[in-house]
Amino acid sequence: MTARTVTLLDVARAAGVSKSTASDALHGSGRVAEATRDRVREVAEQLGYRPNSAARRLRRASTGAIGLYLPQTATRLDYYMNLAFGAVERAQEEGLDVVLLGSAAGAHGPLASRVDGLLVIDPELGDPAVPELLDAGVPVVTGERYPGPSPTPAAAVVCDNAASLSALLDHVHARGAKSPALLAPEATSSWAQALRTAAASWSAEHRIPVAVRTVPFAATPAEAGDRTRALLAADPAVDAVICAPDGAAPGVLRAATALGRSVGGDFLLASCVDGVAARSCDPPITAIDLRPAEYGRACADLLGDVLAGRAPSGTVRRHDWLLETRASTGSGGPGADAARSGR
Repeated sequence: MTARTVTLLDVARAAGVSKSTASDALHGSGRVAEATRDRVREVAEQLGYRPNSAARRLRRASTGAIGLYLPQTATRLDYYMNLAFGAVERAQEEGLDVVLLGSAAGAHGPLASRVDGLLVIDPELGDPAVPELLDAGVPVVTGERYPGPSPTPAAAVVCDNAASLSALLDHVHARGAKSPALLAPEATSSWAQALRTAAASWSAEHRIPVAVRTVPFAATPAEAGDRTRALLAADPAVDAVICAPDGAAPGVLRAATALGRSVGGDFLLASCVDGVAARSCDPPITAIDLRPAEYGRACADLLGDVLAGRAPSGTVRRHDWLLETRASTGSGGPGADAARSGR
């Protein structure tokens, strides 16, 4: 025999409130005391109540879908795929479908008629789709802030990327590096801007030059290797390289090894983004774990809260990162430094 579906009226009766109060408490709307809201949500969870997402969409005249926009040069990267999976998983828990948007996002009619809100990840200056998305007429959550002008302040989930690079520089310096270098994209995203600013600040504070060389936002291992060879030819004193783009650090490893450097010995290597490529190298590469699946969930969670009225537009939430130290910086194997952001 099939168990009867728990209804909103069941929740209201069990919590001792009216049906409208129960609805407001669960959806974050109306004027409901915090204690009442907590009690209703606790009762709903105990009873196993699941809202009828189809009926809710009809009442709100919504589409039941959100759009996800990723940097067009980076969709092949492990980081963004894991982020997308996390966002989809969290959206599904809210009864929302996720539409992956291409660069011509508005080419098939107004986005406001097709999605309830948007996730725009690592928005870059120079990407012509981004201003259109931010002005699409629906709530927007960005993964990292947009460095250009925006018609309305979008909600955002941000990492302290300056702190994560400083942690990497502190780490390689503590392991003996005296002449570190950074391979980073041009400052067209908040992420890249933070890395370059942090490198300059760390250099000034420690009175240690940090050589900064430009690589593409989604640099391949070959491109990172080419830049490393040029860097070491121009400045043989460089004894540590921090490579920003996801998946590019193995190219630095191959180039340094071919030049006779001992990675993890007289030459230290780290990455600003962790992933399969960094973990599977020999030696494994020290990296910042940005926890992309959790980051995607956090972005979708914030958008869900904005859509439900539980968070105002312009809300900014912080996402934590973890420094994973490995043999490429002479750390003796996998481990984790106690360095986290957002604390």
